[in-house]
Amino acid sequence: MKASGCSPRAPANPETGDRRIITIGDVELWERSGTLELLDELLRESTRGGRVVVVAGEAGIGKSVLVTEFARRCGARARVLWGGCDRLLTPRALGPLHDIGRQTGGVLADRLGAGAAQEEIFTAFLEELSGTRSHPLIVVEDAHWADEATLDWLLWLGRRIGRLPALLVVTYRDDEVGAGHPLRGVLAALPSALVRRVRLRPLSPACVTEQAGLAGRDAATVHRLTGGNPLLVTELLGSEDAAVPATVQDLILDRLRSLPPPARELAHLVSVLPTRADAAVVAGAPDQVETCVDAGVLVPAGDGVAFRHELLRGAVEEALSPTRRVVLHRRALGILADVQGIDPGRLVHHALNAGDGTAILRYGQSAGAGAARQGAHREAAAHYRAAVAHAGGLPAERRAELLETYAEQAYLAGLAEEALRVRQAALLLRQELGQSELIGENLRWISRLAWWAGHREQAWEAASRLVTVLEPGDPRLAMAYSNQSQLHMAAHQLDEAVAWGARAQDLADRLGDVATSVHAVINVSTARLVRGDEGAWEELRAAHERADAAGLADHAARALVVLATVPVQLAEYGVAAQAIEQALTYATDHNLDGYVQYLLGVRAVVRLESCDWDGALADAEASLTRTVKGGVAMFPALLARGRILAARGEPGAAAILEEAARQAERTGEVQRLGPVAAARSEHFLWSGAAGRAREEARHGLDLAVSVRHPVYAGELAYRWWLAGGDRQVPPGTAAPYRMMIDGAWADAAAEWARRGALYTRLLALSAGDQAAAEEALRTLDGLGAATSARWLRGELRKRGFTRIPRGPRRATAANAAGLTPRQADVLALLAEGLSNAEIAARLSLSAKTVDHHISAVLAKLGVTSRGQAVALAHRMNLPGETAM
Repeated sequence: MKASGCSPRAPANPETGDRRIITIGDVELWERSGTLELLDELLRESTRGGRVVVVAGEAGIGKSVLVTEFARRCGARARVLWGGCDRLLTPRALGPLHDIGRQTGGVLADRLGAGAAQEEIFTAFLEELSGTRSHPLIVVEDAHWADEATLDWLLWLGRRIGRLPALLVVTYRDDEVGAGHPLRGVLAALPSALVRRVRLRPLSPACVTEQAGLAGRDAATVHRLTGGNPLLVTELLGSEDAAVPATVQDLILDRLRSLPPPARELAHLVSVLPTRADAAVVAGAPDQVETCVDAGVLVPAGDGVAFRHELLRGAVEEALSPTRRVVLHRRALGILADVQGIDPGRLVHHALNAGDGTAILRYGQSAGAGAARQGAHREAAAHYRAAVAHAGGLPAERRAELLETYAEQAYLAGLAEEALRVRQAALLLRQELGQSELIGENLRWISRLAWWAGHREQAWEAASRLVTVLEPGDPRLAMAYSNQSQLHMAAHQLDEAVAWGARAQDLADRLGDVATSVHAVINVSTARLVRGDEGAWEELRAAHERADAAGLADHAARALVVLATVPVQLAEYGVAAQAIEQALTYATDHNLDGYVQYLLGVRAVVRLESCDWDGALADAEASLTRTVKGGVAMFPALLARGRILAARGEPGAAAILEEAARQAERTGEVQRLGPVAAARSEHFLWSGAAGRAREEARHGLDLAVSVRHPVYAGELAYRWWLAGGDRQVPPGTAAPYRMMIDGAWADAAAEWARRGALYTRLLALSAGDQAAAEEALRTLDGLGAATSARWLRGELRKRGFTRIPRGPRRATAANAAGLTPRQADVLALLAEGLSNAEIAARLSLSAKTVDHHISAVLAKLGVTSRGQAVALAHRMNLPGETAM
């Protein structure tokens, strides 16, 4: 940032803690010396064990300039490996690693060039780090644009960096990373002890005022136009025009207008190339390049040129007419297509913007295949989606193959509805071609995808047709049988699931079909596990290991998902908690987004039961903000969120539970219909609608009893009785519900505690004596469960209790901010300056629960740091408003 800098005598900025300047040649960094010193310190510390620095801030805040200066200052102390993510329509798979591979050459470059599998590439990178005596400094810029495979690499590297003498620096725009952005999940999963987060702040008003004065500009105007953004301040103050431009776009366009036409044409071409223009693009125009650089329009970048910042490049591109953009993208495509080793994803970007269908079809397929090999399933699906739109001229068989490949990647990316539509299109083509074996393959996938999407009838119809369409002796019959087994298992038709599964496994083993054999074993073992067969646990673990060893990630993940979710069905939440973490890690590592979305929701249900409601809501939000907006994957998140909001009396609870019921009805399965019927019965009872509560309970109870599900039948029988129905205990009812219906509240409470069901335990306690009921009320009040606590107080008064504890005092300001009483307590302690560990000790909470509370407080207050939260709390008089 070119300017003369702020006075070092000025007081420190409370946000940056830094009013000093750093001079880099003729460029100066304002208010960043403290951050540079921190990076330098972390580099020294990383020689004893790797560290990660995450540098966040808005566009133009100076992330790249900061990291560039830090790398320069490292000198011979570190070997800098630098990669960046590009703003392409579909991100290039492993873009930063490709950049690093061009620097290192060797095995890493070879494996990247050969399109090796993700694991081989990551291993080659690790070998590159281990094979040098230099201290590695790894920089990954603009991670908000990272593709799926790059995020996998960052997570993979972050989990190993503690054993390496290396410093990893990741930059991203925090204003472009919302709650559902996949980067958030990656950053949260990095080892917290090794991660240091740095958020760059705008320049202080004092700094802007001083620089504006030195440049002869009105300080108030400069601050209003730039908001203290260093890039905008630099560009504005560096403008030779005395008039003040209205926007940064006006500023850069004014600068462009002063260029000769050939140089302006070159700048326009560079503007349609995200990140930088390669040497091939500007070859043959050295005079125009020099003119643009001298005018401050472009800067050297690698072997080519670029705009000083993406904000400036985007401003120029946006100003081009649509027709002009198409022409320039077509020109860029023509040049880059002849560059050896060019990433096909970049060619797809220009082909799409140029509207070149032939090029989209050609490069979309190669980019999709490359992304798939590297585990970037979302990006692969996007490339194939683009290619399919222009595949009408392909022969029918080739078009069907393309559709099937696209559908597979969409499924792995968790896009069940999209994959289903594509498989149906492929099926029509296979039928036209009369290819019975491939008709069967598509029917099997249609059944599976329809189940994921929540289309029960379609799933069963395809499964039934699949068994009849295949000829006797066709090896695909084994999977057809296993598919039938899976549907019966999901519907809790356990005898049928075991019978079809055994038939499938027998045929698959005779054929040497490992994939189908594992698939069938998972179905049969799941059915046995639900029945209470303890031996099924080990069978499922063995199935996971067998599938993983064979490279069958989808089957391996499904085995872990069963181990995580069946305990939830059996109300063994403590068992489920550990299994969920293993399953979630595996699904995340293998980019199986459908499973990730589902497991986040299941974990939300478990956290609800463990009374970690902020954690549950965070998981539910993470699940519901992912790509898929319907079907099986989103159901548990809807259930958990709806129950918590209903207990707290927050608006929207009824609508969320209604949506959960709609999704459950589409599946027709007791594992969804049972829980949502119980949740809606609970909600109606709290609302004073006992009749509706009985209806909901009865609706689910009949199904649960018909399939002999011990937990759902017991819970719904209890809900039915609680809402005024007759007392009944269905055969096989789970023990704690039988105890509750029989009035053995203390035994039930103890059993629920053993199972990790602390929230359901409160229901048992509420039926107990004075001490038990008071404990239930205190816990509900602490959770902010105002509606359920109010209902319980009413019930206790009906039972003749005279000493009923009052609820927490209404906290006017806290309620206005949407904080629960516990969140207000946490905020009050933040205002006292306590650390997370101190807050946890003061409130008798776990550190993880405190983390969840703080995240929820920041989100509700609309701030991004503890300091901002405390400042806002003081302005609103929030701390101390609630009873401690």
